[in-house]
Amino acid sequence: MSQDELLLEVNGLKTYFFLDEGTVKAVDGIDFTVARGKTLCVVGESGCGKSVMARAILGIVPRPGKVVEGSIRFHKRSGATGVSETTVDLAQLDPTGSAIREIRGAEIAMVFQEPMTSFSPVHTIGNQITEAVLLHQAVSKEQARAIAIDMLRRCGLPRAERVIDQYPWSLSGGMRQRAMIARALVCRPSLLIADEPTTALDVTTETQILELMKDLQRELGMAILFITHDLGVVAEMADEVIVMYLGKVVERADVVSLFRAAKHPYTRALLRSIPTIEKERRRRLDTIEGMVPDPYNVPPGCPFHPRCPDFMPGICDVIEPPTYRTADGHLVRCLLYDEAIQVKTAAGATQEAA
Repeated sequence: MSQDELLLEVNGLKTYFFLDEGTVKAVDGIDFTVARGKTLCVVGESGCGKSVMARAILGIVPRPGKVVEGSIRFHKRSGATGVSETTVDLAQLDPTGSAIREIRGAEIAMVFQEPMTSFSPVHTIGNQITEAVLLHQAVSKEQARAIAIDMLRRCGLPRAERVIDQYPWSLSGGMRQRAMIARALVCRPSLLIADEPTTALDVTTETQILELMKDLQRELGMAILFITHDLGVVAEMADEVIVMYLGKVVERADVVSLFRAAKHPYTRALLRSIPTIEKERRRRLDTIEGMVPDPYNVPPGCPFHPRCPDFMPGICDVIEPPTYRTADGHLVRCLLYDEAIQVKTAAGATQEAA
């Protein structure tokens, strides 16, 4: 990826929660990049740190959580032509300061998982959308209202001029989600973070929302960081994918390569769990054995080793794997791709056979 294409660059990000019971390493040293105009999907089971990572980017990690290490470099373009570029390390900004507030909502926006808990129930949709416009743009209240109505209409809401004066609780789930997307996009951000935006929606509405996001991405030229546990959505939306487990990125690849030849045992297990029409009738779906470990007591070595079908005793439960680059370009955190270990394991197997 060239420097001109780079929008967001996360390096060594660690976000910990310091609780009475112990320290939860919700995000534990992750690295990834987001390119301009592209979609990066983040996949993993509940509790793997996806949402905390997204909130760390915006500086809205709930207490007692805190970014303790790493950088979040945002490459923003400015000027009338959008050619000049400045780089801001979001991790170094005061979460309540003016610098991050100028970026939050204007340059980087977020669609939350449940819009009913994100909208204020005592203010109209219009009040909450125009607030963002007035905060980040030098326009009058009438102009802000017109901008909000236009974005609601672009997001597929019928009779937007009437919807703008309604309260969130008076709208259906699909309409609320469209209104949430309109609020996020009203200032035309460079990056949209979508945190499982279709979880509570029916399949038809989910399809419409995904198509809407792709259409708006093409129209506005924005990048999307899409967080989900649904691999079907990943296949539909992603250009590139990162797979997270217990706060770490265990695999990263482009979407086609990931589905054709996943490398990490966890990624392969996730793919096997997808129901397909080719599978035999009345056959149980494949599952991942065991449970996600207690975050207060993460196992030594590879955190996935208690559930891994390729577990190597004395190796996986002792050595914490670094990140390896495979021949086809995948970045994978697994000792199966350590050449020295594989040579040693093969030699041991030969001696046992002899």
